[in-house]
Amino acid sequence: MRGNTTGRVLHDPKGGSFVFDAGAVCLDFAHTGGEGVYAVFESLHEPADLGAWLAEPPLDAVVTVPVTARELAAAKTLRQAIWDAAHARAAGRPLSPGSVATINRAAAAAPLAPELDADGTSAAWAAPVRAARALSTIAREMVDLLSGPFAGRIRECASDNCPLVFVDLSRPGARRWCAMERCGNRHKLRAMRARRAKDA
Repeated sequence: MRGNTTGRVLHDPKGGSFVFDAGAVCLDFAHTGGEGVYAVFESLHEPADLGAWLAEPPLDAVVTVPVTARELAAAKTLRQAIWDAAHARAAGRPLSPGSVATINRAAAAAPLAPELDADGTSAAWAAPVRAARALSTIAREMVDLLSGPFAGRIRECASDNCPLVFVDLSRPGARRWCAMERCGNRHKLRAMRARRAKDA
């Protein structure tokens, strides 16, 4: 059953890793890889990789039916649509019709369904837990995000060379960085060096 926390550890192919919380599972999913220059960050190489990602918190969707190659391809198509839509919204641009259609198509499928256990004290996803249902759940969250009260808080990291996108859920709405331990600290270091150079 899905928990209330988001965030994943992202790995740089050049070395190093950091915790990145995109604020929503759908945006976490958008950062599992990509096309073009982002292909080096790909983490969903095989159907089993998608199954493993879905099984992790907070979605906790342990598939009961093996993920197929077709579902993996659909996942990557949805991922790209979420990535494109999030960046468009962050930049104040209209969403592309293709991205909207892809998200809507995935959302229209049957989603994961919660099911109480026998004594009613806990819940899990009702079987069968399929990748396609998990993708529908992810797409529906993106629909809610884009059309809900936090749509205006979808932002791209303020660093000049970081494309990571997130939804700012902080109370003041002042989040600027993908993560303070990464781009936030780099910005502070550059600012400190600039001040020292100016004072020298």
